[in-house]
Amino acid sequence: MADHTPPLESGQLLSSELPLLASPPPQAMVNGEGPQQVILVQVNPGEAFTIRREDGQFQCITGPAQVPMMSPNGSVPPIYVPPGYVSQIIEENGVRRVLVLPQQPEFHPGGHSPLHHPPPPPHAHLPAFIPHPAMMPPPPHLYTGMPGGVGDMSSQYISQYHPAHIYSEQVSADSHSQHGRPTFVHRDDRTCKTYERLQKKLKDRQGGGGGGQVKDSPPSSPQKTCSSPMTVDIHNGVGGKGLEAEQGQLSHAVAGPDKQAGRGKNGESGELDEEAQALQALLSTISKPVVSDIQAREAVVTWSAPTKPESENGSAEDDCSPQEPFSYEVSISFSGKDGKYKSMYCGEELSATFEDLRPATDYHVRVQAMCNCLQGSPSEAVSFTTLSCEPDPPNPPRKASGTKNTLVLQWKAPCDNGSKIQNYHLQWDEGKGTGIYEQCYYGPQKQYRVTKLSPASRYSFRLSAKNDMGVSVPLPPFPPELEMAGVTWLCLKWQRPTSSPKEDDIFYILEMEEEGSGYGFQPSYDGDELSCTIRNLHRSTKYKFRVAAYNSEGKSNPSQVVEFITNPDRPGSPCRPVIRGRVLPNSFKMAWEPPKDNGGAEVTKYVVELSEGLSGLSWELVYSGPAMEHVCEGLKPGCSYQTRVYCMSEGGQSPLSETLQVQTPAVPPGPCQPPRLVGKPKAREVQLRWGPPQIDGGSPVSCYSVEVSGPQSEESREVYQGPDLDCSVGGLLPGKTYSFRLKAANKAGFGPLSERFEVTTGPGAPEQCKAPSTTCKSPSCVVVSWEAVNVAGVGPFSEAVLCQTPCSVPAAVSNIYALKESELQRYETSVDVDEDEEDEDAVSRPPPFYSPSTCLGICWDPPCDHGSEITSYLVDLGERQPINIGPVTKHIIQHLQPDTSYRIRIQALNSLGAGPFSHTFKLKTKPLPPQPPRLECTAFSHQTLRLKWGDGPAKAATSDALQYQLQMEDKNGRFISLYKGPCHTHKVQRLNESTSYTFRIQAFNEAGEGPFSNVYTFTTPRSPPAPVKAPKVERLDDNSCEVTWEALQPMKGDPILYALQCMMGNSDFKQAYKGSATSFHVQNLQPSSDYRFRVCAIRQCQDAPELSGPYSPTVTLTPQRNDIALSGGAAGLGSRASTESNRARRSLTDEQCAFLLLMVFAVIAILIAFVIQYFVIK
Repeated sequence: MADHTPPLESGQLLSSELPLLASPPPQAMVNGEGPQQVILVQVNPGEAFTIRREDGQFQCITGPAQVPMMSPNGSVPPIYVPPGYVSQIIEENGVRRVLVLPQQPEFHPGGHSPLHHPPPPPHAHLPAFIPHPAMMPPPPHLYTGMPGGVGDMSSQYISQYHPAHIYSEQVSADSHSQHGRPTFVHRDDRTCKTYERLQKKLKDRQGGGGGGQVKDSPPSSPQKTCSSPMTVDIHNGVGGKGLEAEQGQLSHAVAGPDKQAGRGKNGESGELDEEAQALQALLSTISKPVVSDIQAREAVVTWSAPTKPESENGSAEDDCSPQEPFSYEVSISFSGKDGKYKSMYCGEELSATFEDLRPATDYHVRVQAMCNCLQGSPSEAVSFTTLSCEPDPPNPPRKASGTKNTLVLQWKAPCDNGSKIQNYHLQWDEGKGTGIYEQCYYGPQKQYRVTKLSPASRYSFRLSAKNDMGVSVPLPPFPPELEMAGVTWLCLKWQRPTSSPKEDDIFYILEMEEEGSGYGFQPSYDGDELSCTIRNLHRSTKYKFRVAAYNSEGKSNPSQVVEFITNPDRPGSPCRPVIRGRVLPNSFKMAWEPPKDNGGAEVTKYVVELSEGLSGLSWELVYSGPAMEHVCEGLKPGCSYQTRVYCMSEGGQSPLSETLQVQTPAVPPGPCQPPRLVGKPKAREVQLRWGPPQIDGGSPVSCYSVEVSGPQSEESREVYQGPDLDCSVGGLLPGKTYSFRLKAANKAGFGPLSERFEVTTGPGAPEQCKAPSTTCKSPSCVVVSWEAVNVAGVGPFSEAVLCQTPCSVPAAVSNIYALKESELQRYETSVDVDEDEEDEDAVSRPPPFYSPSTCLGICWDPPCDHGSEITSYLVDLGERQPINIGPVTKHIIQHLQPDTSYRIRIQALNSLGAGPFSHTFKLKTKPLPPQPPRLECTAFSHQTLRLKWGDGPAKAATSDALQYQLQMEDKNGRFISLYKGPCHTHKVQRLNESTSYTFRIQAFNEAGEGPFSNVYTFTTPRSPPAPVKAPKVERLDDNSCEVTWEALQPMKGDPILYALQCMMGNSDFKQAYKGSATSFHVQNLQPSSDYRFRVCAIRQCQDAPELSGPYSPTVTLTPQRNDIALSGGAAGLGSRASTESNRARRSLTDEQCAFLLLMVFAVIAILIAFVIQYFVIK
């Protein structure tokens, strides 16, 4: 039993040497039930007592020993005793001892099974307990301090050596029997009643004033079945049952009404009235619930409403039924009847389905009625035990050890859910990684060695457990959650079961039931995803969903059913609004009908928008509410309005309705501001002006009316009517006061008159004056005189008088401009034109050249001539003599100094004299262009000439200010440009031999182009003859040989001579022949010497010295030794000669090389064209 029953918790190790407490300790703490007391549990010799320390380790105490226990309320905890032993309490000097003694024969009545007929209690405060046979351990025996094992003891019995904590009601979740079955203990009715009376007396003695509360609490019903607190093993789900803590139930029954009946004990809200007490008594009459349809993980609980009890005479009590319906709170406990209860349901229904329960577990359920903020006492608790089922999925196996060819896998047993696990099924993928698993091991062991493995390979394993109920399948997943909802779709998601290994492939089935369809749950999704979107649903409809998981081993139970509702659709547009009643100038009443389709949700409000004008660009919200009519007020008369309506619901905003156009009627315009005077009032006329009225009445103002009243008459007369905003009122008297009023009119009529505006006319003007007299003092001054006028004002104008001033000299020239260089070249003076007419060769004469270095071109605007035509202009240059020119506006000043500034003034002249000079205009001539440099020929050949000029580098930068232009005369006598740039040398190529060429050069810079130099003539020399090929040597005999070579063509009529040189041994070459022949017979040769021969061509010029060309390659003649040597030598000579001859033949001419290159390029071009045609075009 020590291996399977969790021992009592304790914070201190206890031993047999622990001394007895001589006297009771002082009272430490009080929890409202009574003072704390110390109880000593005495362990006899040869026996054992096991407790759990604070760190979770077990401590076994062997007798003889005394275990001090602390009781916070003075009661003695029930004690489990082994078969043949009983517990007895002895109190000495205030210290209670629990003795476990051998049982006397009289405690076992004959003929009754100790399992079903327990002995009478050995003590007045303790019931008798007999453990289940499954809990009988082998010796040494364990003495526990709680029913059902030490772990089931209520925590109010705490070891004295753990004073720092007072635990609340909690139950160890590790208590279970040896075979996973709860222990059952029975009591008869007599024992229960005796125990209740004793507990009541004990409560009265300890609580003092608590006796009045017991009277109001409902009596405890007789217990015919076991009512022990329930404990749950979180490892295998099997709960062990022991005896209940009776004292906890009694204290709860006493304190319950006090806490639920309006805090009557403390007096915070006073005593309840009779009606409330009657209602509370009615709520406390609720019967115990009924549990049905018990499954492994769920059960259905039903109960009935509380009923009115009957009085002693058999008639029902007075009617105290509440007006509000009853509500119920159902709570459940898995730690026994008096354990901690957890609320599972709260509502007005009379049934509830509890889900997510633990298989093979004992539960207690009770119900409590509530009404009008009053709570009745809880009903009697009903116990039930859930069914067993297949075990939970085990955790993945772990690697305990391994080698390169073996693996040792171990695993822990999962929760067996009420049925012992028989076998484990271990599967593996054989290292293939395909996701297909094969059986590796099947048996009851919790480890397995896998052999014959490949080194450094990856293997995947998975494990399942099997009991009598089946193979472990995935736990039900959590209920699906709503991720997002639409009008016709719902997006759901769920979670993977936490107990399933990550390597296991789990699939999910999502089932859906439509409310009111009658088809039940239908599968909507089957796959391995954790989310799904269900489409094609009805709007604003409730759907139920549940999800189940399955793998290769089986399918789990469905999850808890959840309900989700699709969103409603937005409603349709309301009907087109209509006008109710007559449209007023400032308001109208409109109404509309609700939309034909509300989208599945009620319309919550309507929104009316109003827009001024017919454009519809700006809309204003004028109403928002549930009504279907509205009065639009605050409108402008004569304006057009548009109105529209849309509605709102839970589904959103509807489309806009059709637009209603409304035209408010116009009204006459409002009053105008009084007219105002424009200028000063005249003697007989005033000028009036006014503005439009601020309010036009909804129609444009079409007419204004001005009324005037005289100074002595109140009657008014209309003096103006028209659309203008001003008028002149005439026919008035000078110096009189008049009042004016104004009114405006539109298509609705005239509006009210404005306030009066008074105006006093001015005094009268004198009569017309005589014509004025004029006297000319100078060409620019005239004296005019006339008669004076009076102060009354200005009279009418006199007759007009004509006066003419005399002519004068012209005015000064205002603007002077400088001519550009391009305009200088196109300009010709009139003098030049006259000379060209007199000259007979005027047509052939070129136009004059005006250099910007010595000439300045100016132009000006002609001034005013002051009545006399301008005859000439005078140009003043300062120090130089002024230049007189004709009546022109352009002129070129010549013969000026280069790079010099001049101040120019111009004066106009007419027949009356010279006018004033113009303002001074400053101009500057440009510097002179550069002179040409001297041209030299530094190198020459028969085809090239290298020319040089000036001083400077052969190559210069393009940014140099001074540049040059070299020209050469062609066959037609024209000079063509060869070079233009800053360099000082140039090489002329592709020239003919013995030919004279003419050159000239010019320098230019920013100032312009300078003059060309004198003509330079350079002549190319004659070209020497071409080199001759290697000559051929033929031995005639021992002392002579014949040398032959190829002939060259004459060069431009000059004959070609040939010079043959011979060298014997290592001496110098000596001329052996010179002439025009192409062969020569050499004699007097020495047989034992080597001879070398070479030939050059000589051009014999008629008027120049001879020109020798380069020598040909050398040919060697070796001597003859003997006949064999002679033949060998001849052969060698012939081979050498032939070699040189072949080398000469192999050398191609320039024409042959050019032709060969041309043919190669032609072949390459044909190949490229073929490739383009074949691969690109096709």
